[in-house]
Formats: sequence, C-alpha cells, structure tokens
Amino acid sequence: MAEGRDEQAARHFIEQMAMLFADWGFPRMSARVLITLMAAEERGLTAGELAERLGASPAAISGAVRYLTHSGLITRESVLGSRSDLYLLPDDAWYTGTATKQSLFAQIIATTEKGIEPLGGPGTKAGARMAEMRDFFVFAQQEMAGVLDRWKALRAERPAAQR
Repeated sequence: MAEGRDEQAARHFIEQMAMLFADWGFPRMSARVLITLMAAEERGLTAGELAERLGASPAAISGAVRYLTHSGLITRESVLGSRSDLYLLPDDAWYTGTATKQSLFAQIIATTEKGIEPLGGPGTKAGARMAEMRDFFVFAQQEMAGVLDRWKALRAERPAAQR
C-alpha cells in the first residue's frame, strides 16, 4: 500500500467514478474495473485480484475486461508460469480508446448515408434527420482527428514523469 493512501476513501472514489461513467452509458462493472486499475499502485492486476478488490464474481470481471480490452482501454499480458493474465492500462489508454471509436464513426456515417434515400431523401423530415446525423458524425470525426493529433503532440512535450 502506498504511503498516505486511505484505502476506504480510495474505494469510495472508485465507486463514485464508476457511477459517473455508468451515468454516461459505460457498463458499470467495466467502469469499476477501469478505475480500479487506474487507482492501483501495481503495474497491473489479475482477474482474481480485481474480483477480490471489487467484491465481484469472476464472471462479472471476465465480461468487464473483455469489454475494456475490445475498447482498447486495457491490455492483457500473460503471467509467466501461471494460468492468470495481468490486466494493464496502456500508456495511452484514452487516446487508444478514442481512436478506436473513430472506426465506429465511419460505420455510422456510411450506414446513415445509405439510409437517407430509402427514407425519401434529404427533403423529407426523416431523410433530413438522417442527413443531419451523418453530417454531425462527419464533423465529429474530422474534429476528433485534430484533437487526437494535438493530444499526441502535447503529451510528447511533457516529461515522462508527468505522463
């Protein structure tokens, strides 16, 4: 345990952050696992350690780490001589997770584009709503690419100790 760390307050913080993420639509157990990994002093934690810290079942942890791994927010590393895996935060977890969503934006744009004409075209209310959705995601995708580039540049300027 890190010097000066208040475990009870840390657990309370983890639950508060998980609730905030859940309110945004993030799966609650995945949020709890993510914040637990972020708040850990260890390099990574096994599924058993996560289950113990969160008082959760192995099945709940398994589903949460699968979601987080797929989202690019955590990675999995084999533990030599063990059947356990270590779950880690990549150095650039938020960047990777956000960049992963860029492909989702592209899919939304392409699919929405295909739906405008069958709905009567952009001159109809339904077609106009779909065109507006497409246009928003085109804009968001373009803006997010710039945000990610600026973040990468800013992060590279900071000393390693501050990352």
